[in-house]
Amino acid sequence: MSAFLSRLESSWKRSDSLVCVGLDPEIERFPAAIAGHASPIFQFNKAIIDATADLVCAYKPQFAHYAAYEAEDQLQRTIEYIHGAYPGVPVILDSKRGDVGNTAERYAIEAFERYGADAVTVNPYLGGDSLEPFLKHEDRGVIILCRTSNPGARDLQDLTVSSGQRLYHAVAELAARQWNTRGNCMLVVGATYPRELAEVRAIVGDMPLLVPGVGAQGGDVAEAVRNGQTATGAGLVISSSRGILYASGEADYASAARTAALKLRDQINAHRRRSGG
Repeated sequence: MSAFLSRLESSWKRSDSLVCVGLDPEIERFPAAIAGHASPIFQFNKAIIDATADLVCAYKPQFAHYAAYEAEDQLQRTIEYIHGAYPGVPVILDSKRGDVGNTAERYAIEAFERYGADAVTVNPYLGGDSLEPFLKHEDRGVIILCRTSNPGARDLQDLTVSSGQRLYHAVAELAARQWNTRGNCMLVVGATYPRELAEVRAIVGDMPLLVPGVGAQGGDVAEAVRNGQTATGAGLVISSSRGILYASGEADYASAARTAALKLRDQINAHRRRSGG
């Protein structure tokens, strides 16, 4: 098991939670007092983190939500803050990088050295050599897109490939059989496709899955847990962004985020397998 997956497993146990909060800032939705701050994204994130850190297994900042505001410095501060204040909580940089090897090398440096992320999401469309620059960082997680949560996922991911499998099945098999030699792979599988989630779980065994699509995207929590959990009731990082971040647009946004995160944790835990149960 890689250092990242060991940290993730410890985080599941510490918080008794499979919840990941997606830190996807939209300044237009911030309370006025925060929006007017010199560093509004960092201040907003800090309040959310402080309110939810004991309820989550990970945080997942989405890179575009920072770059669009030219706020990469606030992304870096956010990750540094989590590592400093809550060192047991892993940070996943959601950037979905995918490029030829020499460029992928730069993206890996960006994610793991510039931002200090514990894991990064990547696109496997260019094949295994485009993933190797990330995978060789044995202490970090590499989270590979497999069956994404958006409606258009069917356009390509459901295509039948030469082996007779669906494309997302082929990605899952490659991840489990070839790409995970260092034990640091995960897959992205959306909660909006519970049948496909079960199929991927059957292919990859206990490999952890990042599961977006609950909350604002409408994925069913119970189905996601039942179809995606491992035999021990873990193996999932279930991500919610807007449903937690913007549970309130008023001054009580942080406490409202805590209430929403607690509700999601309890919903998830109601459907988890437990030892001896």
